[in-house]
Amino acid sequence: MPRFLTVAVTVAMVAWLATSCSSGPTTFAVTGSSVDPTHWCPGGAKDAPYDIHATIQAHNGTSGVVTIKSITAEMTLASVTGSWLEKVGDHYDAGGVKFDPSSVTAGSSATVRVTIPSSCTSGSYGSSQSSSGTYKVTMRVTTSAGAYTVSASNQHQILAT
Repeated sequence: MPRFLTVAVTVAMVAWLATSCSSGPTTFAVTGSSVDPTHWCPGGAKDAPYDIHATIQAHNGTSGVVTIKSITAEMTLASVTGSWLEKVGDHYDAGGVKFDPSSVTAGSSATVRVTIPSSCTSGSYGSSQSSSGTYKVTMRVTTSAGAYTVSASNQHQILAT
């Protein structure tokens, strides 16, 4: 009987160590993001719509599917050159953000493609000195596993004439 007990205890300890020392996250994580670096605003444009493309890296270390419910994007003006319409520090919430895929399967990673609506204004060609605005882009990802905030590793610059 003592030998059987020793074997049973050893098996139980090995099983416990295997589960308690397993590597890898057991949660959902947003691990990085980037955005289109530059948009050339055409001369004479006035609130001309365009899309900013972004990616978000996500990892699902859980045992179930995580659904992405929504993504919002905030753009904060980080720097300007020339005569820019906004001041450094101004920010706005870009509504109508689209994304794909809308879920990440258990134990997998995904690149979430994000489309952020934006617009630009520029003087007519040759009418003024060139200017630019550089924006920090922060996205809030709401999922079935919770809410996450990620800032793009690069900034988005709008170049105008």
